[in-house]
Amino acid sequence: MNAMMRRAVIGTAAVSMALSMAACGKAGDDKKDSASAGDTKSIGLLLPENASSVRYESFDKPFIEAKVKELCGDCNVKYSNAEGSAAKQKQQFDTLITQGVKVIILDAFDAASTQSWVKEAAEKGVKVIAYDRLATGPVSAYVSFDNEKVGELQGQALLDALGAKAAESNIVMINGDEADPNAGKFKSGAHKVLDGKVKGVVYEQSGEWKPTVAGQKIGAAITQLGKDGFQAVYSANDGMAAAIITQLKSAGINVPVGGQDAGLDAIQRLVTGEQSYTIYKAYKPLADSAAELAVALLQGKDVKAIASSTIDSDTDKAIPAKLLDPKVVTKANIQDTVIADKLYTVADICTGSYAAACATAGLK
Repeated sequence: MNAMMRRAVIGTAAVSMALSMAACGKAGDDKKDSASAGDTKSIGLLLPENASSVRYESFDKPFIEAKVKELCGDCNVKYSNAEGSAAKQKQQFDTLITQGVKVIILDAFDAASTQSWVKEAAEKGVKVIAYDRLATGPVSAYVSFDNEKVGELQGQALLDALGAKAAESNIVMINGDEADPNAGKFKSGAHKVLDGKVKGVVYEQSGEWKPTVAGQKIGAAITQLGKDGFQAVYSANDGMAAAIITQLKSAGINVPVGGQDAGLDAIQRLVTGEQSYTIYKAYKPLADSAAELAVALLQGKDVKAIASSTIDSDTDKAIPAKLLDPKVVTKANIQDTVIADKLYTVADICTGSYAAACATAGLK
């Protein structure tokens, strides 16, 4: 074979190899494009913790899963709980993005830290629904309760528990985690009602949504103020209220204590009189609304029919929002609230040692 023929053969082989590699590259690109299209039948669900409140595992998660399945039979929910860690929740969020999930329901443990996550997700075409807490960043929708009103109801319920003694009463306030924007709303709403109607708020600290921390803080308040230095305790939620009540009882102090979330143990404490009130935020309507928003976004529909109002976050304006109304629960209206809504049955509440107190409270 002469040199000219060898060059021609080599050239032909090179062209053939290049075409073959191009074809392989195209096939690989097609596969990559297919993967980047994402999981169009999965919805991510990220909840913040499971220590301070039982609601997330007991109510929010199963209600959301059930409603998604009702609305989209072949959809599934990919669930993770941050267990009180913003870093862990960020990893869970990133994992969902990597898996190609296109809609994420996010109840942020630290809402102030989510701006960059949500922005990055939006740039990749992933829609984020802020659930219960208003995450920062360009979220596609928000569903929660009117959280300042929650605080107002807490404050008024505490005044009602104090009755005629309110104007001469000193209050201890154990607030939620400052990283949670809802905690600020609860605190603001409570102060709006309490300020000027009680003698004063003489000790105020964050319990960080952690019962152990709340117990430590109320212990410090007792040490600082003395057993007679305060006449009521505002607790931002029921998990912290439980720890506060335990500390008060061991110190021989009996004052009104309120909470939030309407956990079963809190309802039982209402029955026995250990806790004065809780705030009932009906989980099913909240969860159902989140599921409806998620499926609508997954299917490319407009969410404004579901989220008909708007709200501003620290980073974004006019976010489509759906805000639900909370209710106060006391011993007097357990039957008309959590039992009427089938959150709990009388049998759930009136177990063993609670039976006699239930009979006295008229629960049948």
